[in-house]
Amino acid sequence: MSFKFEFWMALATAVVIICWFLFAGILVFRKQPKAAPEQKRAVKSIIGLILQGLSYAIVVIFHRTSLTPINSGSRAVAVSHSLAAIILAVASIWIVKAALKVLGKEWSVTARVVEGHKLAKEGPYRLVRHPIYTGMLGMLLATGLVFSHWLALIGAIGVYFVGTVIRIKSEELLLREALGPEFESYARSAPALLPGLY
Repeated sequence: MSFKFEFWMALATAVVIICWFLFAGILVFRKQPKAAPEQKRAVKSIIGLILQGLSYAIVVIFHRTSLTPINSGSRAVAVSHSLAAIILAVASIWIVKAALKVLGKEWSVTARVVEGHKLAKEGPYRLVRHPIYTGMLGMLLATGLVFSHWLALIGAIGVYFVGTVIRIKSEELLLREALGPEFESYARSAPALLPGLY
């Protein structure tokens, strides 16, 4: 039983680390479409970005001893946390990659609209309005399950949500101004971040 527990913890750790490299690779090495002329950018979204970054720092700084469970529950619970971390990390990378493919030249680190901006409604955008943030949340949870103290993970999730709400409000204000009724109709049909929750 000890071998199985340690195996799953080590596997989850390896998968999460690999997924972080893939996440960075997707952003850095993705095929760059020709940039579209920018119409408007929401500088306030940078505050949200900083808070999101802080949430990741929290789960890394307040870490626990390697290959130990996040709580003192049974080994079966610890193995289930490892499996959850693996699933979250892999699914998050898929979601982010698919969302960036749909966005193309309209993707930006900070909120903006470009000339001829088109509302993304395909791929993961059919399920949520901000799938990249959903993927980032998944990576935060996976990282916390593998590395962090449980209290730090709870705090990090709170900081992440505050930052994400700031970014979502900034982006959606621009989209409402640029796309009006089309965005309003889409916003009624797809949740912002998590199906059934927000």
